[in-house]
This record gives sequence, structure tokens and C-alpha cells, in this order.
Amino acid sequence: MEPASEDQDQLPSGLSRGLAAFERYLAAERGMSPHTVRAYRADVTSLLWYASQDGCAEPADIDIGVLRGWLARQHGAGQARASIARRAAAARAFTAFGHARGWLDADPGRLLGTPKAGRKLPQVLGREQMAAVLAVPGAVPAARPPSAVRGLRAPGAAEGSRAPAAVQEPGAPAAVQEPGARALALRDTAIMELLYAAGIRVGELCGLDVGDLDEERRTVRVLGKRSKERVVPVGIPAARAVRTWLLEGRGTLLSERSGRALLLGARGGRIDPRTARRVVHERIAAAGSVPDTGPHGLRHTAATHLLEGGADLRSVQEILGHASLATTQIYTHVSVERLLAAYRQAHPRA
Repeated sequence: MEPASEDQDQLPSGLSRGLAAFERYLAAERGMSPHTVRAYRADVTSLLWYASQDGCAEPADIDIGVLRGWLARQHGAGQARASIARRAAAARAFTAFGHARGWLDADPGRLLGTPKAGRKLPQVLGREQMAAVLAVPGAVPAARPPSAVRGLRAPGAAEGSRAPAAVQEPGAPAAVQEPGARALALRDTAIMELLYAAGIRVGELCGLDVGDLDEERRTVRVLGKRSKERVVPVGIPAARAVRTWLLEGRGTLLSERSGRALLLGARGGRIDPRTARRVVHERIAAAGSVPDTGPHGLRHTAATHLLEGGADLRSVQEILGHASLATTQIYTHVSVERLLAAYRQAHPRA
């Protein structure tokens, strides 16, 4: 049985040192995100654990037989082709690193053949579906009577001071929405608008700071993979949603942990990707008969709608922050598939 990806201490010392050096290399020299580094680390730990059971004590002991045996075990355990392809890529990166460091006389990873991962067309929402999702009002929690809210202090407020005036929800004259709940609703609206308007990754969204949005030019500065910065245009609704959040919501959640973070969690710290994903799923569920998807689905949707609206492929590549145009080209396939589906449904002789 393999150890958890964090359980490096169970490996022989030589393999453990090799793993630690590889992890530092990915973060410092290749500039990979913490999420990507963790994924590579988990896959290479799995390889090294298998290698140790096969008698390897140092990276130099790893050969093509070990690599193939490890991948065969993944296949036997029922791992998907995409997972096996990803693990093989991690193994090749590790052996190439070991060869460059002089640990391996030759790089066995270059001999490793792996099945191509099936390239699935990304799920996208239609324009009307996306409009329905963005039209979902902020969730209104169980409201307290005004008398129950009166006298509550805002976070960090002096003793005896009162909370900011709570906002009256339409159609509920006898109750008010708590300021913290309203702040979260405004934040969630900003999340949805930004993800769709800019087509950014969820990690990029969570990494945004106050000041990254240029409201006058309607652009947002994004720090992407490998710390590559790009400037992405956003529309009026997204800029308006962020401004409303900054003016009416962020101050309610502000704490010593907030720093320059644009989007905050309920406790005042920088929002994390898991919370952002939950927000997306909840808003989509609230829209009714809209297929469920996550932040990456909104990224796919934004790219597809841009191409369908006439944007050229290079511009979409720049907006998404793809290093290769080939990665962006998948969205042309999505548009063709949608066109064919509409044709077959509508044309009497399709």
C-alpha cells in the first residue's frame, strides 16, 4: 500500500532527498503553482514508493523497468487513462531532473510510452443558461427581526457602537438581512461575474488583490501559471459587481488577515478555491434547469462565447493565458459541435 503523498519519511533516505530536491526545483526554478507542485509531488511519491518496494534506494536505481512496472500497477488498479498519462508525465519530469543533476547516467523516462489521454470537449453553458445563472439574486439567509439585529456591533467596532444599517430585502418588510450575509452575497456575485467575464482560473481569481481591477479601462491584472502576468478585459457588469462588493461588502468581512486580498472568506482571510467552487455550484443550482459545472466550466463557457461572437483564436489565447495555441483550439471544436447540434435539431433534412 502506498503512503499518503505527504508521508515522505517512509521512503529510503536517498529517494526522500531526491523528492525534496525535485519539489524545490518545481517551485523555485519552474515557478509552478503550489497546487501543481502538490500534484507532481503526489505522483512522484507514488513512483518512489513503488521503486523502494522493487529494491531501489537511490534515484540512480530507477530504470525503465521500474517505470513501466509502476504504470502497469496503475492500470491494474483501474486508473483512468488521463490519470496514467498525468502520472507518466510526472515520472518523466522527475527522471529528466535526475539526469540533469547527474543522479542518472541516462534518462529512462525518455523511453516511457504512455497512452494518450482522451481529450474531452469541455462542458459549456449556452448564452441563455449563463444569463440565467448570472441573474440569480444573492442568497438570502434566514433573516432576523429588526429588533434582534439592533445593537449588534460590526467586527472590530468599539464597545457600544452599533452595526451598520442592515439592508431591507424586497418583499420582507418585517425582517432584515444580516450585514455579513449581504456582504457574502455581494462577494458571490462578484465571483460569478469575474469568472465568466475574464475566463480566469479559480486560483487566479482567489489570488486577485485590491487594485488589480482597473475600473476605468475595465481590465483586470491576473497572475497566471508560472507567475506569468497578463491583463484581461472585463465587461461593465463585472466591473460594477466588484465595485459594489468593495464599497458595500468587503468592509464588513475585513479583518487583520485580509491584507490586500480582493475577495474574502467569511472569516476575513483571502478566499480559497474550494469556497469559490462551492459558490459556483450553488449559484448554478439556484438557476434551475442549468447543467451543473464549476469554475473551469465557466472558463470554457467564456472562451466558447468569445469565439462564437467573432473573437479570433489568438485573442482568446491571450485572454485565457494559454502558453500554446493548440490548447485554445479545443474551443473551436466546441463551437462546431454546438453548431452541428443546432443544425440537426432545427433542419428538416438534417
